[in-house]
Amino acid sequence: MNWEYVTLDKLGDVSRGRSKHRPRNDASLFGGDYPFIQTADVKDAPFYITSYSDTYNEKGLSQSRLWNKGTLCITIAANIADTAILGIDACFPDSVMGFIPHKGVSDVRFVKYSFDMLQRDMRQISQGTAQDNLSWQKLSTIMFPKPPIDIQERIADVLAAYEDLIENNQKQIKLLEEAAQRLFKEWFMDFHFPGYENTEIDNDIPTGWHMGTLGEIVEFRRGKTITKAQVKEGNVPVVAGGLEPAYYHNEANTKAPVITVSGSGANAGFSRMYHEDVFASDCSFADIQGTKYISFVYCFLKANKYQLDALQKGSAQPHVYAKDINAMETLIPQSELITHYCAKADVLFNKIGVLQKQIVAASEARDRLLPKLMTGEIKL
Repeated sequence: MNWEYVTLDKLGDVSRGRSKHRPRNDASLFGGDYPFIQTADVKDAPFYITSYSDTYNEKGLSQSRLWNKGTLCITIAANIADTAILGIDACFPDSVMGFIPHKGVSDVRFVKYSFDMLQRDMRQISQGTAQDNLSWQKLSTIMFPKPPIDIQERIADVLAAYEDLIENNQKQIKLLEEAAQRLFKEWFMDFHFPGYENTEIDNDIPTGWHMGTLGEIVEFRRGKTITKAQVKEGNVPVVAGGLEPAYYHNEANTKAPVITVSGSGANAGFSRMYHEDVFASDCSFADIQGTKYISFVYCFLKANKYQLDALQKGSAQPHVYAKDINAMETLIPQSELITHYCAKADVLFNKIGVLQKQIVAASEARDRLLPKLMTGEIKL
C-alpha cells in the first residue's frame, strides 16, 4: 500500500509557544500553579511530559498560553526537533512549537514517532551560521507519512506497548533505589540500625563506629581518557563528565557493578551506579576490585551529594578527583553492619539491573520496528 506524504500542517494545527514578557526570566512571572515546560524538559521526557522545573503564576500565564494535555511539543532551538507529548496542561515558550492533531486525520503518537524517524533530516536543515534553529519555514519542507487514521493508531499502539514497558520499569527502578536510600538513611544517618536500642552513643557516635575517610572502605580510581576519534563502534557506555554516556565503545575497562563519579564540567561530582560493564573515561570509578561494599558506597555518595559538590576544583572548568573522593570524611560503622546492609540493598540493586536490561532490550526492539512500521514495510 502506498501512503500519502504531506506537510505537518495537513495533519494538525502548528504554532509556536508564547512568552511575550521581557526579560523572559523575570522572577515575577514564576512560582504559581501553571507548569512551564522548557526545551530541556522536552528533551528529558521519556514520551509524555509530566515533570517540569518551573511554574508560571497568573502574571506569567497572562503573557503566555496554556496548552492542553495531548499537545505534541517540538523543540526548535537549543535541542533541535526533540519531541514529547504533554501529559498535563502546561505553558511553554516560543523555543517550542505545539502540534494539535486534526481529529480523524492524525494520531499524535504516530506524528511523534514520525519526528523520531525524521529527526536527523530536521537537524540538518536547522543548521545555521550562528545558532541552529528550526523555523516553520524549514519544518514545512519536511514531508510526513499519512496512512489512514486506523493504521496510524494501530502502529502507535504497537510502539506504545514498548513505551509502557519502559516507563513501568523506570518507575520500578525509582522506587527500588528510593527504598535502598531510605534504608541507608535509617541505619547510618538516623542510627536506627539493627540493635540500636542496645548500642550506646558517645559524642554522637555509636559504639563500635569511628570517624574516618571513605578510602578506608573503597578505592576510587581515575578513568582512562578516550576521545570520540578513538572510540570504536560498540555498545559499551563511555562514562565521562555528563549525566549520560558520552558515546559508546567496543570494549570496557571495568566490570559491573561499578560506581562512577563524573570528573569535570557542569556535572562534576555526579554519581551513578552501572549494572553493565563500562569504559570509565573522564570520571572516577570504583568496582568490586575497589570495594566489597558497592551498595553502601553508592548510597553514601547519593546521601552526601553536597560533600561531592564541595570537592569541585577549578573556576573555569570544575573538576572532582578520585583522591579527594577517597579522602571524604565519614563515620565508618562496623564491617558486619555494612555487610548486613549490602545484603539487603544488593537485592534491590540486582532487581534494578534486570529492569535496566529489559529497558535496553525494549528500546532496541522499538527502534528496529520504528522505521519498518513508519514506512509501511511491515503491514498491520
